[in-house]
Amino acid sequence: MADRYSFSLTTFSPSGKLVQIEYALQVVNQGVTSLGIKASNGIVLATEKKSSSELIDSSSLTKIADITPDIGMVYSGMGPDFRVLVDKARKSSHTNYKQIYNEYPPTRILVQDIARTMQEATQSGGVRPYGVSLLVGGHDADNGFMLYQVDPSGTYFPWKATAIGKGSTSAKTFLEKRWTEDLELEDAIHIALLTLKESVEGEMNGDTVEISIVGPPSDHLLGFEGVKNVQGPRFRKLSPQEIDDRLDAL
Repeated sequence: MADRYSFSLTTFSPSGKLVQIEYALQVVNQGVTSLGIKASNGIVLATEKKSSSELIDSSSLTKIADITPDIGMVYSGMGPDFRVLVDKARKSSHTNYKQIYNEYPPTRILVQDIARTMQEATQSGGVRPYGVSLLVGGHDADNGFMLYQVDPSGTYFPWKATAIGKGSTSAKTFLEKRWTEDLELEDAIHIALLTLKESVEGEMNGDTVEISIVGPPSDHLLGFEGVKNVQGPRFRKLSPQEIDDRLDAL
């Protein structure tokens, strides 16, 4: 009886479940650990960069993507699905918002668009759910710094700190003990590295860990000067050297 429903996305099982969504969550739980931490003055997104071979150029691998200058997201699960969602999110933020209102969407609005895309893939025949969970961190003038998690079912919640992937249970327990309301951005990076240290297999360095922050405006990344009232992007990735320096200080 159960097998009859496990292959159907649009049919509920007698127990009230859409089994394909549960299978998608299993894909997420098999992925490497990714985490997000909301500090008083920023957001930290961190994950493990795990390659299938030592011959792969690790500098070409990336698991954290920028959507707007002030919003970024990281995933656990299937990389190709993440790439598709990144493209859709970037297109939505420009076409549906920037071109109309002349500003980028707030974090919550962008998360709603991503969640709508993922939910539509659970309600249509001939498709499958996206095999990723996302952590989206960003900043906007109205709400400040925000961190959201989006699951394959299309549900999303704001978080103070959370983790996804195979080591998410132990990572959440660790974060619950370390997170505080007055946490500073630099301390949040320190906690993120300590949390990943428990789940990273092998050597942990700037080539095996990827960290991005949403913090103060980085005016040096603008690429031009002399324009009034223009701020630099808040989202930026830490270089391998910056990560190594912080690992040495642990």
